Amino acid sequence: MIFEPLSLPGAFRIHQKRFEDVRGHFARTFCSREFSEQGINPTLVQCNVSFNRLRGTLRGMHWQTEPFGEDKLVRVTRGAVWDVLVDLRPDSKTFLRWHGEELNAENGVMLYIPRGFAHGFVTLRDETEMFYQMSAYFESAAAQGARFDDPVFGIQWPLSSNLIISERDLAFTPFNPEKPV
Repeated sequence: MIFEPLSLPGAFRIHQKRFEDVRGHFARTFCSREFSEQGINPTLVQCNVSFNRLRGTLRGMHWQTEPFGEDKLVRVTRGAVWDVLVDLRPDSKTFLRWHGEELNAENGVMLYIPRGFAHGFVTLRDETEMFYQMSAYFESAAAQGARFDDPVFGIQWPLSSNLIISERDLAFTPFNPEKPV
């Protein structure tokens, strides 16, 4: 794997080293030792799949409050998304800054999202599936979110109309920068 630090401290873009032949390719998507060598939490306790039938499905922005904060390793196994992370750590030099990029099944790029970040995505193709590896168990009482279009974040989404968004995600209140995550 090739680890590329993002401009948001603690977050990484991870490229698979693919070994290809006439059959296809083989690639490692996780190695505890390699993660530790990069200073990345290698603990993974839960894996999740998000299947999205239609292009324009938007999920986010989500996180868990402490002490249930979670690190996430995300990748697309089918289709494509515009994936976004927002630094919600009040003591960070990049507080409230965001990073977005396309993840798709063809490029195999993964994002490592540290605890203290919000995460969301919008699907760019029908029949898109995301695979999540998590460092903490889901705790419903700690699950939080903010609107995808919150002006505090100023996220520039590549799709802006005909979005499919859950009622829960639409009901999130504006993010309060005074309230720690």
